[in-house]
Amino acid sequence: MTESNETAESQEIVETRGDDRVDLLRADTNNDGKTDVWVVDTDGDGKADLFQFDTDGDGQVDITMVDMDEDGTPDEVVDGDGGHPPTTTTPTAVIPPS
Repeated sequence: MTESNETAESQEIVETRGDDRVDLLRADTNNDGKTDVWVVDTDGDGKADLFQFDTDGDGQVDITMVDMDEDGTPDEVVDGDGGHPPTTTTPTAVIPPS
């Protein structure tokens, strides 16, 4: 993949169920003190429909998944933040090492 394609993909905007961003969970899966997983409710119904992952520990979203019908199966998966960059705050959950 060329750099220009990566840039274009990272700017892809995904549709969500609404315009809100209520973080239901922020998790630090590798215990480095930075959020690695964001679970978000975008329509205020208390159910997650936007999932974002930092897979390389650089603090940036690498993969965004949207579950439009909230059936547990992602309807769209894109590289990057999908137009929904999270704010940087401390994780609300730390996943203990196994």
